[in-house]
Amino acid sequence: MRLEPKPAPSKLALLLYPAGAVAVTLVITSLLVLAAGASPLSVFALVWKGAAGSQFALMETLTRATPLIFTGLAVAVAFRAKLWNIGAEAQLYIGAVVTVVLGTGTLALHSGLLLPLIAVSAMAAGALLLLGPALLKTSFGVDEVVTTLLLNFIVLLFVSMLLEGPLKDPTGLGWPQSQKVIAEAQLPRIIQGRRLHYGFVLALVSAVVVWVIMKRTALGYEMRAVGHNPEAARFAGIPVNTVLMKTALLSGGLAALAGFSEVAGLKGNLTRDLSPGFGYTGIVVAMLAMLNPLGVVVSAIFVAGIFVGADAMSRAAGVPSYIANVMTATALLTMVAAILLSRYRVRWR
Repeated sequence: MRLEPKPAPSKLALLLYPAGAVAVTLVITSLLVLAAGASPLSVFALVWKGAAGSQFALMETLTRATPLIFTGLAVAVAFRAKLWNIGAEAQLYIGAVVTVVLGTGTLALHSGLLLPLIAVSAMAAGALLLLGPALLKTSFGVDEVVTTLLLNFIVLLFVSMLLEGPLKDPTGLGWPQSQKVIAEAQLPRIIQGRRLHYGFVLALVSAVVVWVIMKRTALGYEMRAVGHNPEAARFAGIPVNTVLMKTALLSGGLAALAGFSEVAGLKGNLTRDLSPGFGYTGIVVAMLAMLNPLGVVVSAIFVAGIFVGADAMSRAAGVPSYIANVMTATALLTMVAAILLSRYRVRWR
């Protein structure tokens, strides 16, 4: 058996392969639901109802999708240039740290100035965090998968130290948490009484901006060229290392916005469990979207709906909510297979 490259797939094929991956995921999940003693149709109906069956459910799904859009965009940008950023979790937390440091009264500014300043500062911190592994890759050939993955644990330990020391809330009854950010540093809610905040709007704008960069700018062309074949790109005069540096800055900044939006828009302070794995789930989101920035929005809402709906389904049907983890993992594997089959054909000899 060998793999042969296919000609450029049609637009219809680019739609059918992801749809087939989702269909296979649903079939595999249905078998697991049957093994758990429940009806797949009723379980999927309960998941849908829990994710979008009411205004409250839909708002919760969009709220859960907000950080996933940011981390999904960060991964999509990096992977497009073959910069394997596995450290979106670390960049998220460093963005949250900057948000807390600047948003708890350090700066006395109007919200119209304070919020943009905090957001830009958080992006700068996340960008610089990823710049280190990128420099190690381009200068010494160090595998960025290892360095970015290890940075996740380093940053989490750093956050734990801060929450037990300089950032610890003196009124928190001993809990490892930071002080609340002031009102001027909080993102307003889109609908009063619901948790959905304007971080979701910022995520949508970011997706459009990234799409424009990827499709309509010289940097986007250079990123795609480097991702397809760095040696050919270098031969054509593209500064490969410079492109990777710019990619790292953009990717790290986007992931840090996830931490900014979670603190300023939802939680209000920093805790150890701020992220239940948004950085890692962003990889799934980006792959489901086939690294398309606009597709990241759709796949983030899809993944968020699975997790939000699975919680409601678990209470109603008695099926473990861990089925959501199985669905996302299976979706990732089937999507990788779909991408492979869209680019290569299998030849048997």
